Amino acid sequence: MNWLEILGWVGSALLVWSLLQTRLLRLRAINLIGCLILIGYNAAVEVWPMVGLNVVLAVINLWYLRTLLATRHDEATYQVVEVGVDDAFLAHTLRVHAADIARFNPGFRPTPDRDGGSAFLVVRADEVVGVVLAHAEPDGVAQIDLDYVTARYRDLTPGEFVYRRSSLFTDRGFHRVVSPPGMVAPYYSRLGFRPHEGRYVLDLPVTRADEPA
Repeated sequence: MNWLEILGWVGSALLVWSLLQTRLLRLRAINLIGCLILIGYNAAVEVWPMVGLNVVLAVINLWYLRTLLATRHDEATYQVVEVGVDDAFLAHTLRVHAADIARFNPGFRPTPDRDGGSAFLVVRADEVVGVVLAHAEPDGVAQIDLDYVTARYRDLTPGEFVYRRSSLFTDRGFHRVVSPPGMVAPYYSRLGFRPHEGRYVLDLPVTRADEPA
């Protein structure tokens, strides 16, 4: 087997591997790399129909990657919907994703009857892509119990929209948000959180209602 055949097998393997990905961004990126390799391979062996096919696939992947990256921080793409902590659809969402939630939030335990609890669903069109649960602690602290993003959108971290709209917390009298304990692969440093005692803390802006008279 010469180097050219090896190149063809590598490109084919990348295409197959890409189809096994659950994350949209990763799927498109790996598929694009595989297409580019196969464009080179098929051009070298002069199989022009396959060159054309992979050029088309590469363009499609580039278009989807551009769309995903351009909308990852777009509030018009993702919406935050508040629901009750005892909401039936929220409970269904937590059950459906229970195994994946346990993987990335090993310390999470559902407590639907917790006093002062808040629940937010992050949605893209009609698809739930994230869940954020929080409860009140003393001194105006909002403790995040769960910050979960579904596998398809995990590379895009749509949970940030809950924290970007700080009024969701300040309107409830919170001055600080604290990340969940033991969360795997936290992304809070990108959102203005600061590390503190093994967690991440976000200090919220002071509202007029909080200012002294």
